[in-house]
This record gives sequence, C-alpha cells and structure tokens, in this order.
Amino acid sequence: MASFNQQFILSIIIIVLGFLIKRFGWLGESEGDGLSRLIINVTLPSLIIYSFHDLIIEPSLLLLVFSGFLYGFILMGAGFLFFRNKVGKTKGMLLMMMPGLNIGLFAYPLVEGLFGQEGIQFFGMLDVGNALITFGMCYLLGSYYSGQSQAFDFLSIAKKLMRSVPLMTYLIVFFLPVLNVQLPMIIIDTAEVVSRANMPLSLIVLGMFIHIHMDKSKRLDLLQFLSARFGIGIVIGSACYYLLPFSEMVRLTLLIGAILPLPLAHLPYAVTFDYDRRFVGTASSFSLVISFVLIWLVAMFIA
Repeated sequence: MASFNQQFILSIIIIVLGFLIKRFGWLGESEGDGLSRLIINVTLPSLIIYSFHDLIIEPSLLLLVFSGFLYGFILMGAGFLFFRNKVGKTKGMLLMMMPGLNIGLFAYPLVEGLFGQEGIQFFGMLDVGNALITFGMCYLLGSYYSGQSQAFDFLSIAKKLMRSVPLMTYLIVFFLPVLNVQLPMIIIDTAEVVSRANMPLSLIVLGMFIHIHMDKSKRLDLLQFLSARFGIGIVIGSACYYLLPFSEMVRLTLLIGAILPLPLAHLPYAVTFDYDRRFVGTASSFSLVISFVLIWLVAMFIA
C-alpha cells in the first residue's frame, strides 16, 4: 500500500507543479500545447516501442483491443440516451465528449509507476481500440452536429488516424512479432532513454490544462455529463472486474480503463467545430480530478 500511496502523492505533486507553472505565468497553454505534441509524437511512441518490443501476443491482449473499441460504442449509446433532449451544438458537444479515454497522457504515468512495464503493455492494447474511437467516432460525432459540410468525410477521418503517431507506433510494434521481426537494439535503447521523460512531462501538462471556473448556466450540463460518464464507468468497470473470468491484470485494466478521464483530443475538436471551449476544458479538468480519486480508491481496495 505504501508504494501505491507514494506513487499517487508524487503524481499529485507533479500535477500541482504543472498547475502552478501556468498559474504564475512561467508557461502558458500555448507552451502546454507544444509539450502535448512532444509527448504524443516523441516520448509516448518511445514508451510504446520500449514497452512492446518484446511483446508476446496473447488472446487476453487482443481482448483488450476489442474492449477499448466496444466501450467507446457503449459510451456513445449512453450519450444518445442521456442527452436525447439536448439540441444543436450542445447535444453535439456532449455526445462528442462521451467516448474516448485519456490513456497516453493520464493512465500511462500512473500505470507505469504502479504496475511497471507489464501494465504499459496491457493498457497499450486497450489504447489501440480507444484510439480508433477517439480519432474516429469522436471526430465524426463532433463534425456531424457542428453543421459543417465534412460531417461524414470518412477519408478525412482515415487520414487523421494515419497521422496519429501513437496509433501507427502501436500497429507497427504489434505486427512486428507476427512477422517475426525484431527492432535493432539501438532503437530500443534510444526509446528507453527518451521514454523516461514521458511520465513527468505528461503529469506537468495535465496540471497546466486544469481549469476550475465554469459559467453558472452550464453547471447543470456539466453535472449531468460527469454523472453519466463516470456512473457508467463505475458500473461497467466493476462488472468487468468481478464477473469476467480473466486474469487479475486484464480485469484491473478494464476496471481502471472504464474510469479514465476525457482525452485531450476533445480540446482541439472543440476549436475545430466551434463548440464551447471553456466547457470542454472545464469538463476535462474535472474528469481528471474525479478519475484520479477513483483510481486511488481502486488502488487502496486492491492493496
């Protein structure tokens, strides 16, 4: 239990550091955007390469890929049910925000500290399915309800998926063992060194993106959204952990995965489709706090 608490305390300290960095004006959100791109395109792919270079593909790992994809559809269906009375861009914004999990920036730093490289492999498989949801379904929903002409431009979505460096890295390192191909050790060693920066940088960026202010007129929508999102996550995650006949690590991955916060991709989507950026940013920030507390409770329960 001490190691769990130590990891969470360290993570909280680094997140608070990121918040203070922005609060005191040492770095702004534009620099935070730059750091996010550095993480997504450099340190996270390096972590994936280092963690997956010796991957042995098992049926349980393939199950996690499917689970990440399926859970996105479950959240989307729940969104249509909960927000069926909403109209226009408000409905589109809430539906766009329901699917998708923040695994690369949020889960990886915690999982790496709690479970080591084994945890990265399991959550990485979950993230393969989740990436298709985040960069596919969420984009499609946001585009459709925004009223823009490219609502069902599947070619644009496919191009966006192909430009996702983490997703392409996943696919490459996933299929290399199938082809019986090994990466050169120089690449693996380089990836190991670069990957060490992923956890602290990710936590600092999370702190920099925390927003704590919300217009009163939007508070009910925010409460409904967070209640729906995490209520479903707690129910689905608990059912997976207690009912599925799989290994402890698979069930833990599904449990923690179900209560992860919103992906940061929703923020640029809000800009692209002219949604309420402050609402999306505030919802993302609150989801970070709620998810952090829930995962800490899960860690205590497991320990």
